[in-house]
Amino acid sequence: MERSSSREQLPIGDYALIGDCHGAALVSRAGSIDWCSFHRFDAEPAFAHLINAHDGGSFSISPADGRARSSRSYLGDTNILLTRFVTDDGEAELVDFLARDPERGAFHSLVRMIRCTDGRVTMRIVFRPRFDYGLTVPLMEMHSPTHGVVVGGAAGLAFWTSHPIEQLDVCECTTDWELSAGEDAWFTIRSTAAHLTGRGENPGPPERLLENTKAFWEEWASRCSYEGPHRAAVIRSALVVKALTNEPTGAIVAAPTTSLPEVIGGTRNWDYRYAWLRDSALDVYALYRLGYTDEAQAFMDWIRRTSAGDASRLQPVYGVGGERLLTEVELDHASGYRDSRPVRIGNRAATQVQLDVYGETLDTVWLHHRHDGAIDATLQRLIVGIVDEVERRWEEPDEGIWESRGGREHWVNSKLFCWVAVDRAIKLARALKIDAPIENWRKLRRDIRICIDTRGVDPGTGAFTRCLDGPGYDAAALLVPLVGYLPPGDARVGATVEQIRANLERDGLIYRYRDPDGLPGDEGAFVVCSFWLVDNLAMLGRWDEASALFEDLLARANDVGLMGEQVGSAGEVLGNFPQAFSHVGLIGAAVNLKKFAPRDERSRAEAPSSRTR
Repeated sequence: MERSSSREQLPIGDYALIGDCHGAALVSRAGSIDWCSFHRFDAEPAFAHLINAHDGGSFSISPADGRARSSRSYLGDTNILLTRFVTDDGEAELVDFLARDPERGAFHSLVRMIRCTDGRVTMRIVFRPRFDYGLTVPLMEMHSPTHGVVVGGAAGLAFWTSHPIEQLDVCECTTDWELSAGEDAWFTIRSTAAHLTGRGENPGPPERLLENTKAFWEEWASRCSYEGPHRAAVIRSALVVKALTNEPTGAIVAAPTTSLPEVIGGTRNWDYRYAWLRDSALDVYALYRLGYTDEAQAFMDWIRRTSAGDASRLQPVYGVGGERLLTEVELDHASGYRDSRPVRIGNRAATQVQLDVYGETLDTVWLHHRHDGAIDATLQRLIVGIVDEVERRWEEPDEGIWESRGGREHWVNSKLFCWVAVDRAIKLARALKIDAPIENWRKLRRDIRICIDTRGVDPGTGAFTRCLDGPGYDAAALLVPLVGYLPPGDARVGATVEQIRANLERDGLIYRYRDPDGLPGDEGAFVVCSFWLVDNLAMLGRWDEASALFEDLLARANDVGLMGEQVGSAGEVLGNFPQAFSHVGLIGAAVNLKKFAPRDERSRAEAPSSRTR
């Protein structure tokens, strides 16, 4: 029997996300869990085949003949995955989910349920956990033919099955379960600390876990206030953002994975399992637009705790608990996704200077205020402190929104968001009657605008450039009308759209930039930038173009509606997956397409028959 460690790594887009608002797992089209971190997104995974094909560990359930055809979908508006297998002898369904179970509190359980729906099917189970990204081969101990534990280092798993399984090696179970029509089987894993594996209870009947988990996701999705075209895609995107939200803290991670490459075989492989202030600001904006105020409030509480009101110590990215130290380490033992090395954990971006985070943070605070959120003394101190930092630093170079590793520059986008920070602070000070030097702030805002308008616009084209006094274009300039710096009718907005399309567009998709960035190799088109172009086209009154581009972008999602960070030249999904940034871009573009639609299109959108789920 072929060992699981020799399996080929499947395309990134072949995976589907399951999660419980604590951790996450990726399930392949072939029924293999090749990535799974329990209890925290940045926890060491129990299965990491995705980034270590040699010995990362995986958990496969699929028909034993190896020739089955598969299809899959989510169970309605949930993050529960249903995979259907068709063989020559019968059909079977596999249901995968991370359980939401109020009766079991903090336990984190992975449940895999199998049902033969027609004929006879032999399902092969290969359970091969590995800890420390494959560095540790744990010890498996069977307590009975249907119950065992796995321990190694600090980590532990306990598991229960409906049918007997056979231990093949120190830490591998491989067995075949033959099922006839109407017969069920299941495999449940509970994550725990190594020293607690022998004390835990069985998580309970899988049917109850499924019922509770389904009810949780359906209730959450039902609160989405968006009614309009592409509602199903909007809700799926919202479910991705919710699944990437750490419930205990309120932090929202950029993606559930690390080191999935921006180009296959390249070195642009980063750890995205952390909370970026920039990404989170857009996440919160999207959640507010869909009526999810609880999640937005939880994130504001996280900002308050994490910053402690001290603007001078803000950094671009934190751990989900607010951790500041995200030391970047390269894992020499891991083979990488299709030999894309190095594999990294941690992210050096936490130590970078990214001036745009000041604007994104205060834009989020302003949005929170507009939705009747409380701004206490700690947040008010943060508001004043951020303006002080902007005044002190806005003329400095920084690493910018795209986290350049080629040295600091005077990025136009960074200056733009310094302007946003001061603009939102002025509005907040007025609304909250904060004792602040408003006239000084107005002058600061004016000085930043003069700098951007005189040094950040190409005099030949009238478009915003990538750097002050420099050539080249940056897709981040598409944010200019979205943050209210200029109205859509300003000639510079239209000129910027045209120059970005002329210089950064390929096959209908937008790349971030074309200039050197200090790293070898190329990268794919950046999905969220293409959605920003949809926003701009809709605001410019070019609604048909915007709608056509939006439809094309939707077609680039995988079969269950998930999007990665980037799209390669052959249409392949690249980067960590799924990417919250891409999905909030989808939400924003859908809302703006509805908002700026011509009158006849708005009428059709509001008709009940046009609504899809």
